Amino acid sequence: MTEASDDGRTAPLVAVLDYGSGNVHSAVKALSAAGADVRLTSDRGLIQDADGLLVPGVGAFSAVMSALRASRGDELIERRLAGGRPVLGICVGMQVMFELGVERGHDAEGLGQWPGAVTELDAPVLPHMGWNTVRAGEGSTLFAGLEDERFYFVHSYAAQQWSLEVMKPFAEPVVTWCDYGTPFLAAVENGPLSATQFHPEKSGDAGIRLLSNWIGALPRH
Repeated sequence: MTEASDDGRTAPLVAVLDYGSGNVHSAVKALSAAGADVRLTSDRGLIQDADGLLVPGVGAFSAVMSALRASRGDELIERRLAGGRPVLGICVGMQVMFELGVERGHDAEGLGQWPGAVTELDAPVLPHMGWNTVRAGEGSTLFAGLEDERFYFVHSYAAQQWSLEVMKPFAEPVVTWCDYGTPFLAAVENGPLSATQFHPEKSGDAGIRLLSNWIGALPRH
């Protein structure tokens, strides 16, 4: 059952996609701290019906895609987005939303929700590991009240260009950038699909507040 908060309202139900990716338990704890009723699950019905779906991801782009396809997680994500149901990708869970991942000369097909490729950062030291500031896009829901905060990154690859053209009446995506060697996409908010390259669950109070912003904007069903 969905948990009730102190004011009597039920907490939004957020499913964390359980497809074999690591580090899911810290994400579950962070979402709970941010005010969600959280379920780590591979249950197709629950994933479809939840108010929000979080897609975690650590490791290589190709390995994450293989695990998603093996569990049919790619179909679940596509089905939710086709119905306008919110999805939040984290780290490699953001990267796989793009068309292509290029790692060590090997191309891996992504989910193709956004155009473009994920490529290695052009920086003197990799991975990019530690705290960094971001340049939040205008009108961001995720970064409301968090414009000057720092977030925790652990990655060597990222999407470094944004080329999605949106036709009216759809709203323009909100794109947030970060700099490490060169600019790269730190977060995208595009209709029901949002994603962060950094780890909110490792970003202390700022990460909890960002997750709370996402949870607070979820349509309730």
